[in-house]
Amino acid sequence: MAARPLVARQPNERLQALIQEAACSNAGLARRVNMCGAEHGLDLRYDKTSVARWLRGQQPRGRTPAIIAEALGRKLGRTVTIDEIGMANGKNLASGIGLQFSPTVVGAIEQVCELWRSDVGRRDFLSGSSVASSALVEPSRDWLITGGDPRVERTAGARVGRADVAAVRAMTTALVELDHRFGSGHVRPVVVHYLNSVVSGLLSGSYAEAVGRDLFAAVSRLTELAGYMAVDTGQPGLAQRYYIQALRLAQAAGDRGFGGYVLAAGMSHLAATLGNPREIAQLARAAQEGTRGQVTPRADAMFFAAEARGHALMGDARAFQEVAARAVAAMDRADGSSSAGTGDDPPWIAHFDYAYLADELAHCHRDLGQAEAACRKADESLAGHPESRVRRRAIGLVLLASAQVQQREIELACHTGTRAVEMLDGLRSNRGAEYLRDLRHRLAPFGEESVVREFGARLELVPA
Repeated sequence: MAARPLVARQPNERLQALIQEAACSNAGLARRVNMCGAEHGLDLRYDKTSVARWLRGQQPRGRTPAIIAEALGRKLGRTVTIDEIGMANGKNLASGIGLQFSPTVVGAIEQVCELWRSDVGRRDFLSGSSVASSALVEPSRDWLITGGDPRVERTAGARVGRADVAAVRAMTTALVELDHRFGSGHVRPVVVHYLNSVVSGLLSGSYAEAVGRDLFAAVSRLTELAGYMAVDTGQPGLAQRYYIQALRLAQAAGDRGFGGYVLAAGMSHLAATLGNPREIAQLARAAQEGTRGQVTPRADAMFFAAEARGHALMGDARAFQEVAARAVAAMDRADGSSSAGTGDDPPWIAHFDYAYLADELAHCHRDLGQAEAACRKADESLAGHPESRVRRRAIGLVLLASAQVQQREIELACHTGTRAVEMLDGLRSNRGAEYLRDLRHRLAPFGEESVVREFGARLELVPA
């Protein structure tokens, strides 16, 4: 039998450079890899000869490349990816960055940090990608059936304390307020740079178990916000990557409730861009199932409202009515019971009030062709949203105008739409622009009317 031809391996120069940067010997790296593997339940027995083989180009199997990257990252005090150590094994990591629900905490840190780094680098595959249906459904399944991470503490890198976690939370609060006032076009670059330059260092640091859980919770919230901002800047393919990673970070935090919020408030709404409303309802139901008995009535109301959107887009008025009634009942419990009031709600759901619920239901009634009910709910929403929710109020006005078109109140619809245009002036929000384009499309059959022509001319002046 002829011997198999030998495949010449290329020296792993990337790994060599990192070992030198870390001032680590081959034996020292092997020892660190074995210790790191033991923390993950792996009985690794590498030595300096093993490292020498890796440097000659040998590719270790299984989870070892990720363990090597983590070991080097701990020594360097920053996150190191398997791509950086030259062990990507020919895989196209770029196209898959951020799309996997990692089975390990180490992998989750690696993946989200790579996503932030790529986003800051404005890599085309991120901004130009479309929403992948399977990339939304599969992570929700993994989240639903996967148990919690037993440990998240880290013992290498700069020390991270509760003050660092508080800083991330305070920054998130400030960024949310700015986003509401000025739109994501102004704020999203700040969020991404902060995640990449500051938060990545915190995740790669050293923290006790309790601090680590709180850190993952805070970072999950900010990552979800970055996903929403990607939607608002017209990048749904990028948004799905952020939402998937926010879901994984929530899992590391042990926060099932916020994981459900990511599914219902983020991924479910994003699924609408696929033109398959069934997935909207499925993701919302996954949120309900995965958080049963673990969230407040206010969160339940939001999850039911998200499911109602899916039924309305499918044209199922009966299913919508049933689920919408559950949403209203849950909101009544939230605001009517002292034991389930806003004081018991976590920060990520405290904003969801009757105004937001009315906004969701107004969309549903409009999509079902129930114009009168859509107008009524849109009015309720506008009456309840404070002036600080500029973008939400502007979108509510466009929604009201759309319902007025359905009632053939064309002049009134154009007047309402003009108010929305004025409110959106100064905001950099792709969502607002999309709503205006939808309104213009709905007005197209009445294009001969002077008020419609005037409104169209007014829209021409709105920046794209």
